[in-house]
Amino acid sequence: MSNQGLIIEERSRDIGDFLVGRLIPFRKKRMVGPFIFIDHMGPTIIKKGKYMDVDQHPHIGLSTLTYLMDGEIIHQDSIGTNQRISPGSVNWMVAGKGVTHTERTPNDMRNGTEFLAHGYQIWIALPKHLENMEPEFHHLDKAEIPYWKDGTTEFRLIAGKGYGKISSLPVHSELFMIEVKTTERYELGIKGELQGEIGICIVDGEIQACETIISKGNMLVSKIEDTCTVVLEPNTHVLLFGGQPFPEERHIYWNFVSSSKENLEKAKEKWRNKQFPKVPNDTSYVTMPE
Repeated sequence: MSNQGLIIEERSRDIGDFLVGRLIPFRKKRMVGPFIFIDHMGPTIIKKGKYMDVDQHPHIGLSTLTYLMDGEIIHQDSIGTNQRISPGSVNWMVAGKGVTHTERTPNDMRNGTEFLAHGYQIWIALPKHLENMEPEFHHLDKAEIPYWKDGTTEFRLIAGKGYGKISSLPVHSELFMIEVKTTERYELGIKGELQGEIGICIVDGEIQACETIISKGNMLVSKIEDTCTVVLEPNTHVLLFGGQPFPEERHIYWNFVSSSKENLEKAKEKWRNKQFPKVPNDTSYVTMPE
């Protein structure tokens, strides 16, 4: 990690009934490999009248990755997908040239019973030559995600490749996202196992890196070759993510990502004029902030 390491503190913001922690983009670090946006949802108690209802909104130029630790969400999109996401499974939507989607609490959970909601919403920029590809949607159940243990420490490869494993999720660039959970103190090997830049998001517990203690709610960003020894304390839960950065800069406006500012302007005009594809049987519309 050396002096190039960067510790990013989660910045809370309120989106309706949800308290969300924004990790990236950060003023000093816009991306980690191809990862351009990470929101930490919850943990929060969902109760009657506080259900999740994210209305129809658009994306271009990116893939969205939804990973839940607690709670359930129904994802519907303009490709025709209607997918329930449960803890440990992965939703992967490739927006490409343009897609709209909604995220809602399932109807069968709107019965007044309280439940915990906790997870991560992640955007991964597409390579320049694929920014205008046809939209796609993929889902992996928890049982389909590569899982292994080193002693008592558990690993799950959510996306990409690392530690000699490859996820079947069809990603479009060199990346990795790995969940690690400890019950005992554990020294995490990174060099030779992962490639590119790395973010270490501390979901719970704390880590030690370069004689610094970093607690939950923070993220450590480094280049793989600069990473010093990272020790995970007992009962710590982290997400490792990153990969090879793109040669071109990425621009971001609202839910749009592109290597071209002109493409962003076209997407903005298209959404204003309600020309994006629609989620079937859904008339909701999120107004773009100006």
